[in-house]
Amino acid sequence: MLFNKKMTKFITLIISTMLLFSACSQGSSTTNEEIKDETNKQVQAEEKQATENEQGVAQAKNDESIRYISASKLNVRETPDSAGTILDSLLKGSKIKVLSESKNEAGELWYEVEYKTFEGNKKGHISAEYTVSKREELLDEHLRGLDFSAFEKIEYKNNKKVKVKGVYVTVNSAAGAKLDSLIKLAEETEINAFVIDVKDDFGNMLFKTKAAEKYAPSANDKAPIKDIDEFIKKLKEKDIYTIARIVSFKDPTYAQYNTDKVIINKQTNQPFVNKDGIIWVSPHDRTLWDYNIAVAKEAAIAGFNEIQFDYVRFPASDGGKLDEILDYRNEKNEGKAETIQNYLKQAYSVISKEEAYISADVYGLVGSVPDDMHLGQYWEAVSNYTDYISPMMYPSHYANGTYGVAVPDADPYNTLLQGAKDAVLRNENLETPAQIRPWIQSFTASWVKGYIKYGPEQVKAQIKALNDAGIEEYLLWSASNNYDIK
Repeated sequence: MLFNKKMTKFITLIISTMLLFSACSQGSSTTNEEIKDETNKQVQAEEKQATENEQGVAQAKNDESIRYISASKLNVRETPDSAGTILDSLLKGSKIKVLSESKNEAGELWYEVEYKTFEGNKKGHISAEYTVSKREELLDEHLRGLDFSAFEKIEYKNNKKVKVKGVYVTVNSAAGAKLDSLIKLAEETEINAFVIDVKDDFGNMLFKTKAAEKYAPSANDKAPIKDIDEFIKKLKEKDIYTIARIVSFKDPTYAQYNTDKVIINKQTNQPFVNKDGIIWVSPHDRTLWDYNIAVAKEAAIAGFNEIQFDYVRFPASDGGKLDEILDYRNEKNEGKAETIQNYLKQAYSVISKEEAYISADVYGLVGSVPDDMHLGQYWEAVSNYTDYISPMMYPSHYANGTYGVAVPDADPYNTLLQGAKDAVLRNENLETPAQIRPWIQSFTASWVKGYIKYGPEQVKAQIKALNDAGIEEYLLWSASNNYDIK
C-alpha cells in the first residue's frame, strides 16, 4: 500500500514536471537540470514523509507494551507469584510497561514490568489479570466520554510563564488599602503572584464587564475597580503575575436572571442549595459557559496573565447519593466529568487567542481517587485541557486518617507530601498534562478537632512537602487575606 501511494505521488510529480517543462519551453529560462533537481527534491521529501509515517506506526506498535492497573490497589512483587515479596503498591490507573510475561506453577499469567516511582524507575512482577491495555477501559460508563488525546499547550512570547508563589486576593482587598500591604508582602517575600477575584462567589464583578451587562446586569453594580487598566499597570510595575479568579457555577446573581437554569430538588420542586445556602446553576448550562468565558476574555484583554476557574464542578451531592433527586437540566445527556472537560475545552479555545493561560481548581483528593468524586472533577480530564491544575490541598479539609495521618491538619508536611506524590504520578498518565500548582493553607482551622495554629512554620512545611514531590509552585489561601508567612 505504501509503495502504491509513493508511486502515485511520483507519477503525479512527473506529469506536473512535464507540464512545467512545456510551459518553460515557451519562454522560460528555466533549464532541464533545474527542473529535474526540483522534482528530485519533492520526491525525496515524499519519501522522507513516508519513512516518518512508517516510524510512527512502529512506535504505535511499541506502545502496545504499555498497560494500566485496573485494581484499586495492586502489589508489585519481587517474583511472579502472590507469595513473592511486596516491593511497591500501584494505584488504579497507574501506567506500567510490560517487559516480559510468564506463567507460574498455578498457570497464572504474570508480567515483569517497569514502573515509575519517586525514587526513579523500578522493576517487578504483577498479575496480568489486573491490567488493561487502554486507559478508557478503566472508566465507569459515566466517564467514557472523556478525551485524553494529546493537546498542544504553548508558552506565549509576550506572556512568559513564571514559577508562581501566589496569594488569594478578594474583591474588597483588591480595591482597598489592603492591596498596598499585599504588594509590600510580595516585595519582602518570595510571593510574586496574586489570584484576584474577577467574578466572586456571589457572582459580583471586580470591574464592570460587557459580559455582565448582557447576562447578569446587577453583577456590575458593586464593581469597585473603575479603571482596570490602571489597576493592572500598578501590579505589573511591581512584577506581580496576575491571575483572574472566576467562580464558574456557583453564581446566585446569574441565577436571578436564569431561574430555569438552576439545579432543582425534584422532591420539593425548589432550587437546590448546598450547605452554604447558595443556589447553584447547572454546569450543563451553555449560556453560563458563554458568560464565564466572556468575562475571562475581558480579563485577559485587560492584561491578566492567567484565568483561573474555581468551582468548576457540580455541587457536593453527598457522594452522589443526591443525584437521584436532583435535576441538573442535563439536556445533552452528558456525564458530569465530560461536561466539565468540555467547558474547559471551550474556554481554552477562546482564552488562548488572547495569550492568557488557563487553570482550574479541583478538590485536593481528586489526585488520589480513581473517579470524579461525583463532582465532575476527574484528574486526567481536567489536567489535559488546562495549563495549570490547582488541587486544594488544605490539610484541614482532609478527614482524620486520610493518607494514614491521624489528624491531617496537625501534620501538614506528611499530608501534602502524599497528596502531591499521587497528583504527580497521575499526570504521568497524560502526554500533555497541566503543571501542578496546589492551593495550600494559610489559615487556622479552629473548627477541626485536633487543629493546630498555622503560621510561617506550617506554611514552610507544606511548601517543603511540595518541593520534595517535585512541585515548585503554590498558592496560599486565606479568606481574610491575612498571610503570616515571614
